[in-house]
Amino acid sequence: MNIKRILTALIGLPIVILIFILGNKYVIDILVSIIACIAIYEYFKCCSKEVKKISWIGYVLAISISLIHILSIKAILLFLCIGIPTILLTLFLHIIVTDMKVTFKDIVFSFFGIMYIISFIIFIPLIYGMENSLSVAIFKGTDTLEIYKNNSVNGKYLIWYLMLTAWGTDVFAYIIGKYFGKHKFSKVSPNKTIEGCISGVVGAVILTLVYTYILNNYVDFELAYGTMAIIGIILSIIGQIGDFAASSVKRYFEVKDFSEIFPGHGGMIDRIDSVMFIAPFAFCLFSFFL
Repeated sequence: MNIKRILTALIGLPIVILIFILGNKYVIDILVSIIACIAIYEYFKCCSKEVKKISWIGYVLAISISLIHILSIKAILLFLCIGIPTILLTLFLHIIVTDMKVTFKDIVFSFFGIMYIISFIIFIPLIYGMENSLSVAIFKGTDTLEIYKNNSVNGKYLIWYLMLTAWGTDVFAYIIGKYFGKHKFSKVSPNKTIEGCISGVVGAVILTLVYTYILNNYVDFELAYGTMAIIGIILSIIGQIGDFAASSVKRYFEVKDFSEIFPGHGGMIDRIDSVMFIAPFAFCLFSFFL
């Protein structure tokens, strides 16, 4: 039993939960911006032995996450349209300006790190800030107007589907895989088993359905259980791919963890690899089906 791992979870998990419950979208923007900065630092620290890192672009983009809900929708859409071309343009300029001291390999590693972290993690505050409530006007008598809102899409509640599918997948996969797993899944992560991966999906669906029941019965949501079960399956599978993706990066750089910022748990990327991968797909699924 890893005492450091348990203590870190007991201290850190309640803090994260309280921030997401008591905070607002601006607080979450700042929190995710800080998390992104730490993740960018961890990635470029790992690859610093391989390439000349160009990390300042990553930090600028990470800090800009804190402004998501301050900027207008038009500004955000404009950024999303020209963001990748602008990043590539800036990276290639480094080759020209440094007269080939920065190489193509350097900008490839840098571009991957920036996209790997920023383009995924940015959807966490976007989900938290989702507001698509249906306002219904009802007249009572002749001059009384009441407005009722249907919280069918409310990011402050939907964000927990990310957490629960990631946590449910991890916990169920670990327990079942450790005690009943017999068939190895991939060399990318040798300790993971097919039994564990399947159990992780089952665990994610169970937590998804329990949370959906709570929302439908205590928060006046009207979410279809079948739809949410399918979403839970999709997000769990994507979260596991995210976990394997982080493992493959660590294998390449020959490190056990991205850092030791969380005793017993590793680095920031080690903690958010699944949630980070889930976020953009969850945003799309919520937007289309809820």
